[in-house]
Amino acid sequence: MEDNNPVFSIITVCYKAQDIIEKTVKSVLAQTYSHVEYIVVDGDSPDNTAEVVRSLSPSIRLISEPDKGLYDAMNKGLRIATGDYVWFVNAGDELPSPELLETIVNGIKDSPMGLPDVLYGDTLLVDTTGREKGLRRLRPPHELGWRDFSNGMLVCHQAFIAKRLVAPPYNMKYRFSADFDWCIRILQASRNVVNTEMILIHSLDDRGGVTRKNHKASLIERFVIMKHYYGSKKSIFKHLSFIFRRKR
Repeated sequence: MEDNNPVFSIITVCYKAQDIIEKTVKSVLAQTYSHVEYIVVDGDSPDNTAEVVRSLSPSIRLISEPDKGLYDAMNKGLRIATGDYVWFVNAGDELPSPELLETIVNGIKDSPMGLPDVLYGDTLLVDTTGREKGLRRLRPPHELGWRDFSNGMLVCHQAFIAKRLVAPPYNMKYRFSADFDWCIRILQASRNVVNTEMILIHSLDDRGGVTRKNHKASLIERFVIMKHYYGSKKSIFKHLSFIFRRKR
């Protein structure tokens, strides 16, 4: 039951991440806010990913088994999460500071509107050495609603924290852009959406993610999603602008 000390279920989905998972896990375990459930879903990696996670803390809820892909693994994490909020943090990403969650909660717990349905913020890109590369090009708007995603994914998935009760399973018909669809559906179901006005994640920008490797297929999927929510005419115009923007 939610109260002034909401529980955050942080979920990391990974595969063959033995070289990058440790810093992610440590940044979660270092949080000064104690109401955290940490779930790691490993796709039965052939390397030492699971062993690294086990060695860091017995409190981590670790699943290590074959899955049907990224969003199947994420749905596994959602199914076992018990917190008030769910937050996906990728392997290789880090929470910016040990005080991050404590600061977030202190800013929302006494709100007359109650706990927000969604918390969102900014994303700082870093390279594999941890060197800062700058803020994500698409910046979060001051206020966020589901229609804003007609302009693209304005908030990074890892900087988007949702109440578990408004977070549906990822739609498995999408292979590359189910997170885009997921965020839209959550925003449609949300009344209280709060901009933390903070950097919520240091995101590893290694140019090797699933969506980056399958950019064309991802664009097609994203167009299908946008057409579903925003109509054909607006989606065609917006999608052409995305394509030209990527080519510049």
